[in-house]
Amino acid sequence: MNRMDFNKLKLNSDGLLPVVTQDYSSNEVLMVAYMNKEAFNKTIETKKVHYFSRSRQSLWLKGETSGHYQHLVSMALDCDNDTLLVKVKQEGAACHTGNYSCFYKNIDIDNKEVLESSELQQKKQNVFEIFEEVYNVIADRKENPKEGSYTNYLFDKGIDKILKKVGEESAEVIIGAKNEGNDEIIYEISDLIYHLSVLMVEKNTTWEDICKELNKRR
Repeated sequence: MNRMDFNKLKLNSDGLLPVVTQDYSSNEVLMVAYMNKEAFNKTIETKKVHYFSRSRQSLWLKGETSGHYQHLVSMALDCDNDTLLVKVKQEGAACHTGNYSCFYKNIDIDNKEVLESSELQQKKQNVFEIFEEVYNVIADRKENPKEGSYTNYLFDKGIDKILKKVGEESAEVIIGAKNEGNDEIIYEISDLIYHLSVLMVEKNTTWEDICKELNKRR
Protein backbone atom coordinates (compact mmCIF):
# COMPACT_ATOMS: atom_id res chain seq x y z
CA MET A 1 0.00 0.00 0.00
CA ASN A 2 1.44 3.38 -1.01
CA ARG A 3 1.37 5.90 1.84
CA MET A 4 -0.99 8.65 0.70
CA ASP A 5 -0.81 12.25 1.89
CA PHE A 6 -4.24 12.85 3.39
CA ASN A 7 -4.04 16.53 2.48
CA LYS A 8 -4.08 15.59 -1.21
CA LEU A 9 -7.40 13.76 -0.96
CA LYS A 10 -10.71 15.36 -1.94
CA LEU A 11 -12.64 15.82 1.29
CA ASN A 12 -16.33 16.60 1.73
CA SER A 13 -17.68 19.94 2.97
CA ASP A 14 -16.93 18.91 6.57
CA GLY A 15 -13.30 18.18 5.75
CA LEU A 16 -13.87 14.44 6.06
CA LEU A 17 -13.27 11.45 3.79
CA PRO A 18 -16.15 8.95 3.32
CA VAL A 19 -15.04 5.38 4.06
CA VAL A 20 -16.65 2.16 2.85
CA THR A 21 -15.53 -0.75 5.04
CA GLN A 22 -15.62 -4.25 3.60
CA ASP A 23 -14.92 -7.76 4.90
CA TYR A 24 -11.66 -8.78 3.20
CA SER A 25 -12.63 -12.45 2.77
CA SER A 26 -16.30 -12.28 1.72
CA ASN A 27 -16.29 -8.71 0.28
CA GLU A 28 -19.45 -8.00 2.30
CA VAL A 29 -19.91 -4.27 2.95
CA LEU A 30 -19.88 -3.86 6.73
CA MET A 31 -20.39 -0.13 7.27
CA VAL A 32 -19.88 3.39 5.97
CA ALA A 33 -18.20 6.04 8.10
CA TYR A 34 -15.75 8.96 7.86
CA MET A 35 -12.10 9.68 8.55
CA ASN A 36 -10.22 12.84 9.24
CA LYS A 37 -6.45 13.09 8.92
CA GLU A 38 -5.81 11.78 12.43
CA ALA A 39 -8.07 8.76 11.95
CA PHE A 40 -6.47 8.02 8.58
CA ASN A 41 -2.94 8.14 9.96
CA LYS A 42 -3.85 6.20 13.14
CA THR A 43 -5.40 3.45 11.03
CA ILE A 44 -2.23 3.01 9.00
CA GLU A 45 0.06 3.23 12.04
CA THR A 46 -1.86 0.83 14.32
CA LYS A 47 -3.42 -1.42 11.65
CA LYS A 48 -6.71 -1.05 13.57
CA VAL A 49 -9.34 1.05 11.83
CA HIS A 50 -10.08 4.46 13.33
CA TYR A 51 -12.87 6.79 12.24
CA PHE A 52 -13.99 10.31 13.04
CA SER A 53 -17.30 10.33 14.89
CA ARG A 54 -19.45 13.16 13.58
CA SER A 55 -21.89 12.89 16.50
CA ARG A 56 -19.15 13.07 19.15
CA GLN A 57 -16.78 15.18 17.05
CA SER A 58 -13.86 13.02 18.13
CA LEU A 59 -11.53 10.23 17.06
CA TRP A 60 -13.15 6.79 17.23
CA LEU A 61 -11.27 3.49 17.40
CA LYS A 62 -13.72 0.88 16.14
CA GLY A 63 -14.10 -1.80 18.82
CA GLU A 64 -12.62 0.26 21.65
CA THR A 65 -15.63 -0.40 23.90
CA SER A 66 -17.14 -3.52 22.31
CA GLY A 67 -13.93 -5.39 21.48
CA HIS A 68 -15.14 -5.71 17.87
CA TYR A 69 -11.96 -4.36 16.32
CA GLN A 70 -11.42 -4.04 12.59
CA HIS A 71 -7.92 -5.17 11.61
CA LEU A 72 -6.67 -3.36 8.52
CA VAL A 73 -5.95 -5.53 5.49
CA SER A 74 -5.89 -3.04 2.62
CA MET A 75 -6.91 0.44 1.49
CA ALA A 76 -7.92 1.74 -1.94
CA LEU A 77 -9.09 5.09 -3.28
CA ASP A 78 -11.77 5.57 -5.90
CA CYS A 79 -11.02 7.24 -9.24
CA ASP A 80 -11.78 10.75 -7.91
CA ASN A 81 -9.76 10.38 -4.70
CA ASP A 82 -12.82 11.30 -2.65
CA THR A 83 -13.88 7.92 -1.20
CA LEU A 84 -11.81 5.31 0.60
CA LEU A 85 -12.39 1.55 0.46
CA VAL A 86 -11.02 -0.23 3.51
CA LYS A 87 -10.87 -4.02 3.70
CA VAL A 88 -10.69 -5.48 7.19
CA LYS A 89 -10.67 -8.62 9.24
CA GLN A 90 -13.66 -8.02 11.49
CA GLU A 91 -13.78 -9.21 15.09
CA GLY A 92 -17.33 -9.93 16.19
CA ALA A 93 -20.06 -7.77 14.66
CA ALA A 94 -19.50 -4.52 12.78
CA CYS A 95 -22.93 -3.11 13.62
CA HIS A 96 -23.89 -1.84 17.08
CA THR A 97 -27.16 -3.82 16.74
CA GLY A 98 -25.21 -7.08 16.86
CA ASN A 99 -25.59 -7.76 13.14
CA TYR A 100 -22.37 -8.60 11.34
CA SER A 101 -22.99 -5.84 8.78
CA CYS A 102 -24.82 -2.55 9.19
CA PHE A 103 -26.58 -3.32 5.89
CA TYR A 104 -29.03 -5.96 7.08
CA LYS A 105 -32.35 -4.25 6.20
CA ASN A 106 -33.22 -5.69 2.81
CA ILE A 107 -35.53 -3.70 0.56
CA ASP A 108 -37.82 -5.49 -1.90
CA ILE A 109 -37.12 -3.97 -5.34
CA ASP A 110 -38.79 -6.73 -7.39
CA ASN A 111 -35.65 -7.72 -9.29
CA LYS A 112 -36.45 -11.41 -9.75
CA GLU A 113 -34.94 -11.60 -13.24
CA VAL A 114 -31.58 -10.30 -12.05
CA LEU A 115 -31.66 -12.55 -9.02
CA GLU A 116 -32.50 -15.62 -11.07
CA SER A 117 -29.63 -14.99 -13.49
CA SER A 118 -27.10 -15.09 -10.64
CA GLU A 119 -28.94 -17.47 -8.33
CA LEU A 120 -26.23 -20.14 -8.21
CA GLN A 121 -23.45 -17.65 -7.44
CA GLN A 122 -25.50 -16.02 -4.71
CA LYS A 123 -26.32 -19.35 -3.10
CA LYS A 124 -22.64 -20.24 -2.93
CA GLN A 125 -21.81 -16.88 -1.38
CA ASN A 126 -24.66 -17.14 1.11
CA VAL A 127 -23.45 -20.52 2.35
CA PHE A 128 -20.03 -19.06 3.13
CA GLU A 129 -21.64 -16.02 4.76
CA ILE A 130 -23.72 -18.25 7.02
CA PHE A 131 -20.62 -20.17 8.10
CA GLU A 132 -18.85 -16.88 8.78
CA GLU A 133 -21.80 -15.46 10.72
CA VAL A 134 -22.06 -18.55 12.92
CA TYR A 135 -18.30 -18.41 13.53
CA ASN A 136 -18.44 -14.71 14.41
CA VAL A 137 -21.29 -15.21 16.88
CA ILE A 138 -19.33 -18.00 18.57
CA ALA A 139 -16.18 -15.85 18.67
CA ASP A 140 -18.19 -13.00 20.17
CA ARG A 141 -19.57 -15.32 22.85
CA LYS A 142 -16.02 -16.24 23.82
CA GLU A 143 -14.97 -12.59 24.09
CA ASN A 144 -18.25 -11.41 25.64
CA PRO A 145 -19.74 -14.29 27.68
CA LYS A 146 -23.51 -14.43 28.00
CA GLU A 147 -25.21 -16.05 30.97
CA GLY A 148 -27.01 -19.26 30.03
CA SER A 149 -25.19 -19.58 26.70
CA TYR A 150 -24.48 -23.16 25.65
CA THR A 151 -21.50 -21.88 23.68
CA ASN A 152 -20.01 -20.34 26.82
CA TYR A 153 -20.70 -23.59 28.67
CA LEU A 154 -18.51 -25.40 26.14
CA PHE A 155 -15.73 -22.82 26.40
CA ASP A 156 -15.87 -22.93 30.20
CA LYS A 157 -15.56 -26.72 30.22
CA GLY A 158 -12.53 -26.52 27.94
CA ILE A 159 -11.00 -28.34 25.00
CA ASP A 160 -11.73 -31.89 26.25
CA LYS A 161 -15.46 -31.21 26.46
CA ILE A 162 -15.47 -29.56 23.02
CA LEU A 163 -13.62 -32.52 21.48
CA LYS A 164 -16.01 -34.94 23.15
CA LYS A 165 -18.98 -33.13 21.60
CA VAL A 166 -17.33 -33.15 18.16
CA GLY A 167 -16.86 -36.89 18.50
CA GLU A 168 -20.46 -37.42 19.64
CA GLU A 169 -21.86 -35.31 16.81
CA SER A 170 -19.70 -37.16 14.27
CA ALA A 171 -21.21 -40.42 15.48
CA GLU A 172 -24.70 -38.91 15.21
CA VAL A 173 -24.00 -38.00 11.58
CA ILE A 174 -23.04 -41.62 10.85
CA ILE A 175 -26.20 -42.92 12.53
CA GLY A 176 -28.35 -40.36 10.74
CA ALA A 177 -26.89 -41.30 7.38
CA LYS A 178 -28.01 -44.91 7.87
CA ASN A 179 -31.66 -43.91 8.23
CA GLU A 180 -34.15 -43.20 5.47
CA GLY A 181 -34.64 -39.63 4.24
CA ASN A 182 -32.42 -36.56 4.64
CA ASP A 183 -34.00 -34.65 7.53
CA GLU A 184 -32.00 -36.38 10.24
CA ILE A 185 -28.63 -36.14 8.52
CA ILE A 186 -29.21 -32.44 7.74
CA TYR A 187 -29.93 -31.83 11.41
CA GLU A 188 -26.92 -33.82 12.61
CA ILE A 189 -24.49 -32.26 10.11
CA SER A 190 -25.67 -28.83 11.24
CA ASP A 191 -24.92 -29.82 14.85
CA LEU A 192 -21.49 -31.07 13.82
CA ILE A 193 -20.66 -27.87 11.92
CA TYR A 194 -21.65 -25.79 14.95
CA HIS A 195 -19.43 -27.81 17.30
CA LEU A 196 -16.58 -27.77 14.77
CA SER A 197 -16.94 -23.98 14.67
CA VAL A 198 -16.62 -23.86 18.48
CA LEU A 199 -13.47 -25.97 18.18
CA MET A 200 -12.12 -23.67 15.47
CA VAL A 201 -12.63 -20.58 17.65
CA GLU A 202 -11.02 -22.35 20.60
CA LYS A 203 -7.99 -23.23 18.44
CA ASN A 204 -7.82 -19.81 16.71
CA THR A 205 -8.59 -21.36 13.32
CA THR A 206 -10.77 -19.54 10.77
CA TRP A 207 -12.86 -20.59 7.78
CA GLU A 208 -10.30 -18.77 5.66
CA ASP A 209 -7.65 -21.19 6.94
CA ILE A 210 -9.88 -24.12 5.98
CA CYS A 211 -10.57 -22.68 2.52
CA LYS A 212 -6.86 -22.14 1.88
CA GLU A 213 -6.15 -25.76 2.76
CA LEU A 214 -8.99 -27.01 0.56
CA ASN A 215 -7.75 -24.86 -2.32
CA LYS A 216 -4.35 -26.56 -2.06
CA ARG A 217 -6.07 -29.91 -2.58
CA ARG A 218 -8.07 -28.94 -5.67
